[in-house]
Amino acid sequence: MPMAIAVTGADLVLPVTDQRTPGAHVLTPPGEQDFETALAETADLVDRHGHYLIVHSRTLPRAHLHRLHAVRAMLESDRIALLPCDLPPLGMAVLVRQLRQLSVCDFGPGILASAGRLLAHYIWAGALLGTAKRLSRLPVDLPADHHRARGGPCAVLAAPQPTVAPDGEFPPGPQFATSLTYATGSLAGDRVPGELAPAWRVGSVHAVRLPADSPSWWGTPRVIEFAAAIPDVAPLYQMVGSVRREHCHWCGLTIIGDLCAFCRAPVPAPVADRRPRALTGPTRRALT
Repeated sequence: MPMAIAVTGADLVLPVTDQRTPGAHVLTPPGEQDFETALAETADLVDRHGHYLIVHSRTLPRAHLHRLHAVRAMLESDRIALLPCDLPPLGMAVLVRQLRQLSVCDFGPGILASAGRLLAHYIWAGALLGTAKRLSRLPVDLPADHHRARGGPCAVLAAPQPTVAPDGEFPPGPQFATSLTYATGSLAGDRVPGELAPAWRVGSVHAVRLPADSPSWWGTPRVIEFAAAIPDVAPLYQMVGSVRREHCHWCGLTIIGDLCAFCRAPVPAPVADRRPRALTGPTRRALT
């Protein structure tokens, strides 16, 4: 049975075109669910699926984040992983869709949960903004009149590298095959499917509902959010499968990367890297 994957909002569960990809569990906010119910719900998911991955934004409200950690602590389980995500809401939803696709493959839970950090580097996530005055989540310099120079919205890329495009242009896109998912807020226009998609040479374009957190993330409801990513499970499988695998010395799971997503134990450095360096020069003379 595939590992359970959970998100913090129903709008983060994007549609898929195949029948094999499972859905995702939608967590109920603390204000709408008591702690005992949340605890029982999580315990049931772990019992049925073996392992449980929760993908959430780093900007998740503190009360909700505390609830996630409290449930995990009460169950005393290393089979629950929390994956914080820096991507904007639609980009995070695309990442969750990729993880859902991979969950039916033959990867163990440690590899699948660790793959989230890898896959996030290959998602081009951004937005057209009607105003960028309240954009504060990205380390970019944006003049107050930037979007007015040519009378249109400005294009901002949040990942993989924060970028502000010149007026009337789009940031450079990925150099590999992708599909484009976009969602429209109160900003009118068809520049994303009409101009961005051809410029980035995407294979397909899909319109979805704007995530509820997008206006606050981008600082304005006048937004068209977009994310380009690898759509097919075969190249995703090849990408994850080609990464060197490690053995978590604490919980025993096979993982990729330098950190176990479940027990949070770091991968020890190779033995050669941990040998003390030979003393030379003044330091050696001081000890002799």
